[in-house]
Amino acid sequence: MDLNKVFIVGRLTQQPLLKNTPSGQSVCTFSVATNRTGKDRRTNETKKSTEFHNVVLWGRLAEIASQYLNKGGLVLIEGRLQTRNWKDNSGSQRYRTEIVGERMQLGPRNAGVAKPSIVEAAAKDMAQQEEIPVIEENEEEIDVADIPF
Repeated sequence: MDLNKVFIVGRLTQQPLLKNTPSGQSVCTFSVATNRTGKDRRTNETKKSTEFHNVVLWGRLAEIASQYLNKGGLVLIEGRLQTRNWKDNSGSQRYRTEIVGERMQLGPRNAGVAKPSIVEAAAKDMAQQEEIPVIEENEEEIDVADIPF
């Protein structure tokens, strides 16, 4: 049995970039940073390391990401790893490993962004009582009115 499944929770390092393919398909790309903290066994010092992950979303999921995600915001991405290869202008072979997102869960709206307004603070109080929505790629149509913020 083979399995190619990735879950990451991290913060966006840049604003999502939404483009359309020649056939009209939406594609959104962005980078997510994840942190790891551990102790060095020899020195007993706490070490912190950061990994950067390239994420690609397609279709309606891409459109939602470009509309609601912001640099510094928290996001959970579930997907699979995929490596693309191509030849650059100088003829060198290039490779890029990306996470192709299949599901996305938005973090708190004000994570990593400016202070919340009164409306956002009220929405946060309501969100604590309700479950944060999970958006799946294979859903037929998502009504923006169903998103609680």
